[in-house]
Amino acid sequence: MKIGSLAQQIGVETSTIRFYESKGLLPEPSRTPSGYRDYDDGDVARLAFIRGARGLGLGLDAIGDILAFRDRAEAPCGHVVDILETQRQAIDGRIAELEQTRAELDRLVGLAATLPPTDPGDICVCHIIDDSLKRRTSVALRR
Repeated sequence: MKIGSLAQQIGVETSTIRFYESKGLLPEPSRTPSGYRDYDDGDVARLAFIRGARGLGLGLDAIGDILAFRDRAEAPCGHVVDILETQRQAIDGRIAELEQTRAELDRLVGLAATLPPTDPGDICVCHIIDDSLKRRTSVALRR
């Protein structure tokens, strides 16, 4: 199968396939007599795996580690569980940060109705954002 067909089947760009090859995630494919890359079913499965792992937010290094287990004919499942747990913890941290940001946005929207409009001659760009900055600076100083 040529690179364009593989890309279409998996739903990635041909440049992505070449990039994964350059990073060692996909092995160098065999070539047709005319020099075109010729992918087999194993390449299709491997690229589908990479795409699925990327969809879970796994980085290329983690994916490479998992593939290395498989390339050594070892089951990567224990390692995958560790990676997934780390990924889940990172997502929990991002969710907490987003919830804090959402609460601050809610507070600022409520505050906006009570603040006077910014005077065009004032050095303050916007009282609402300035209030948020003052609040974050105050919190940081208390730490």
